[in-house]
Amino acid sequence: MSVATETALGLTESKGLRARIVKIVVYTGLFVVFAGPLLALLVSSFNHVSDPTQLSVVPKSPTLDNFRIAFDQGVLKYLLNSFFVVGFGLLLQVAVSVLAGYALARKVFPLMTLVMVAILATMMLPEEILALPLTLVLADLPLVHLNLMGTLAGMIVPLGAWAFSILVMTEFMKDVPRELEEAARIDGAGEFRIFAQIILPLCKPALGVIGVFGFTMIWDQYLLPLLVATNSDAYTLPLALRTLRIDPLVTPGVVMAASLLALLPSVLVFLFFQRSFARGLTAGALKG
Repeated sequence: MSVATETALGLTESKGLRARIVKIVVYTGLFVVFAGPLLALLVSSFNHVSDPTQLSVVPKSPTLDNFRIAFDQGVLKYLLNSFFVVGFGLLLQVAVSVLAGYALARKVFPLMTLVMVAILATMMLPEEILALPLTLVLADLPLVHLNLMGTLAGMIVPLGAWAFSILVMTEFMKDVPRELEEAARIDGAGEFRIFAQIILPLCKPALGVIGVFGFTMIWDQYLLPLLVATNSDAYTLPLALRTLRIDPLVTPGVVMAASLLALLPSVLVFLFFQRSFARGLTAGALKG
């Protein structure tokens, strides 16, 4: 006999045997669809795979040869390049985002609306449209006239300003009570002290959000390294995966091992910042 209960949304939920069977079937189907490819990637990384259509989720002949061959192909160097780019790129991006967000949220200056429109416009343009002007700028950096093509710095500089992170910090800082800022000014605090000791500590949830999203965005960059890298020494891991995939001497198992190495950092970063990320999303939802 099935028993119906009311959910938080006012819907009825049946708890009988038939309902449990349906739930098990649905959850199993969702697990196969979403977790199946990831499990196949994990297992295939440790198997001898010669045919990409024969991937399996059951370990057959576990081996570390795929990782050894991947390292022999220079994957470790490409992995270090990716960590270098994402490390300095994320630091630059967070610094620009918090400073720009503070200026847009707490200050009033001429052409402020135009600046916001320009920031929003960068989110509406696809990367392919920006490829040519970006290449011209990096080949002759304005004012300093430096050529950043073929260098890791050329991949870091364009990542410094990301509209998403700036908008997140701006909206979060707007909700910080101005009474705190006014009280600090009465106590003699300067502009930098108010920013560093009052505004910024209250924005830790937002920092977790832009940190996770920023890391993922930079780590998954493909077009930018493709434009900047002029030789294999400047390849990042996503770009190197393409090289491995089209190499006829590299087996699919080696590609799977390199893909697993490319996937793990994003997963670990999300797990490490999961609590801060969740607080940031919850705080944004409550304030919205």
